[in-house]
Amino acid sequence: MRHKRSIPNRSYRVADQIQRDVAELIRDLKDPRVGMVTVNAVEVTPDYAHAKVFFSLLVGNPEESEAALNEAAGFIRNGLFKRLQIHTVPTLHFVFDRTTERAADLNALIHQANANRAKE
Repeated sequence: MRHKRSIPNRSYRVADQIQRDVAELIRDLKDPRVGMVTVNAVEVTPDYAHAKVFFSLLVGNPEESEAALNEAAGFIRNGLFKRLQIHTVPTLHFVFDRTTERAADLNALIHQANANRAKE
């Protein structure tokens, strides 16, 4: 019996492929609560059993979108089964990513501080 050697960067490639496929599958959802979603990142556990899908929103309510996406996670996972050539398709967990929100807040604070300094 031949041992399956671990392929370098495989988890990154799998996460990247999941990110692309999930983004496409979300576009097919008919749920109005989802809003305009951008999939920012995917983190896959080493055993490929679970994947955290980080998303941000252009339009919509973060809590409603997160709830709707987690309700649709099974449907999206089924879509992944048909697309991915891997033995275990992970269970998807959608998490609202506040990084862009925080970046905008910090940017506003820096801008305000610079404006105040200019006045002095």
